[in-house]
Amino acid sequence: MKVKIHREGTNILIILILMLGVVNAAAWLFIRPAAVPIVFSSLSGVFFLLVLNFFRSPRRHFPGNPDGAVVSSVDGKVVALEEVFEDECLHSRAIQLSVFMTVFDVHANWCPVNGRVLTVRHHAGRFMSAYLPKSSTENERSTILIRAENGQEIVVRQIAGAVARRIVTYAEPGDEVSVDEHLGFIKFGSRVDIFLPLDAEILVKIGQKTTGGITEIARLAPKK
Repeated sequence: MKVKIHREGTNILIILILMLGVVNAAAWLFIRPAAVPIVFSSLSGVFFLLVLNFFRSPRRHFPGNPDGAVVSSVDGKVVALEEVFEDECLHSRAIQLSVFMTVFDVHANWCPVNGRVLTVRHHAGRFMSAYLPKSSTENERSTILIRAENGQEIVVRQIAGAVARRIVTYAEPGDEVSVDEHLGFIKFGSRVDIFLPLDAEILVKIGQKTTGGITEIARLAPKK
């Protein structure tokens, strides 16, 4: 599995390394004793590596059979799995499966199913902790409605959190998507909700770790 730097982080990392370079150069030139700039440089290096870690982008390929498969959109932990009423796109009851990302997880988002994008909607909102249930409807978010290959419709919702301040969605209405493609990116982590048909077979449970683009979290009912 190859890893590269996601394009969303390129400019941020370039600006950051230039800023840290200037600050550290000044520290080495003007601050004494030498122990102070040594500590400062060490902390700067750790900070840069943490930010670099945020923007890593593994190249992944779903190893199973994609027909009917619902694959986790993100790396993280399953924090919600319940029947709810999805009123934005589906206007019906659905199974909500939510995965929470920490700042140490990969922040790229994969498409959970093979299918066609029907609708993409962005909503401004708050930036409270994405771990809270009400963040799904009150936080800054982007909602994507996808019709899977078996004809069933699912909703994917990217949700910003207390740290995340920008949601990027690549999917556009009419796009044909697959589980090996990036759906978008949430800068500095947060949460993704997936709303599934009630007859979907759920393959994960609360507290389970998932890997975006790899972990099969559910299986849709066969074509009727």
